Amino acid sequence: MTSRYKQRIARIVDRAERHFGEKVVRATAPGGEGRSSYRLHFADRSVIATLRPNFRRTHLEAFVLERLSRDCSDTPECLGVDGELMFQSDVGGQRLNIAIAEADKDRRLALAQEAVAAIFRIHEAGRRQELHNALPHLGQNRDWIENLVQSAEALAEFSQGRAKGLDHAALCTALDYPGRQFVKWDCRSGNAAVGADDRLRWFDFEYSGARHGAEDLAWLIGDEAWPLPPAVMEQVVKEAFDPGCGHDRDAYLDYLALYLTFHCVQRFKLIVKEARKRGWIAKARVRKYDDAGVHPEFAVQICRVGAYFASRSPRTAPIGRDFEETGAVFLGILKDGLKHNQRVTA
Repeated sequence: MTSRYKQRIARIVDRAERHFGEKVVRATAPGGEGRSSYRLHFADRSVIATLRPNFRRTHLEAFVLERLSRDCSDTPECLGVDGELMFQSDVGGQRLNIAIAEADKDRRLALAQEAVAAIFRIHEAGRRQELHNALPHLGQNRDWIENLVQSAEALAEFSQGRAKGLDHAALCTALDYPGRQFVKWDCRSGNAAVGADDRLRWFDFEYSGARHGAEDLAWLIGDEAWPLPPAVMEQVVKEAFDPGCGHDRDAYLDYLALYLTFHCVQRFKLIVKEARKRGWIAKARVRKYDDAGVHPEFAVQICRVGAYFASRSPRTAPIGRDFEETGAVFLGILKDGLKHNQRVTA
């Protein structure tokens, strides 16, 4: 435990005791010393203290949680704000990324169904509270969208690079969606937990904003540590679909597939970047610290998901074939016993 960490914890504990008027018995950092959230244990309950990098992010998250709690119970409750420090209810110590990895087939499907249903309920609550009119509209910068589309060319290092021949302008136009629906953003499975009441809730709303809505599902399905097959997840979304979102179901699924294709590229790029910098990481450690999925099995999974959803449309099918070839490369690394630990090459 570093001295800086000790000092930070001491300051948080002092502020928490003043805010709640109770003594903190113990403080822990579930995500590691470098993360923003800390679990504070009082005599009869635990509370999460979240220390964001700046005042604005703290207050945006507190605002979102307070508004969402008026219409749904799928998120933490904001218990107060002290400057850049926010206190929120503890939604449970069993993160979804670990719970689903340890579950059997039936339980995995049930958890996936509940995770998706909760996202749709959160979106409905966001509409009721008109959060899309109160929050930043995400991904509206044309440069951001163009970079998203062009990123598919990163697969060329491990494949024939068919993505280079795509109609980038048309794809950018299709992805340039106005912010009409509240989105949590960053719906990776490490940002949900199953509580003592067996209820799944989503947390970490600091990047919330407005966009199409399907992006939140893309974050979940495109989480490289998410173990369910993409076809299963597509069916889960079909069954949970909320027509109140303002989209026809087929159009919604088409947009989800389009966005998810490029989201998977982003996750794949992150895996490769971190593997080259740090080497491969044990899967258990990735899940424990909610880290990037820097393991060849996770690289194979994200390629499998990208290939499946890219193949749903002729305009992205070439990317799907690139994903298939790229996945085969990392499957070879996996079968080779991680001998490429220090270097990821084609």
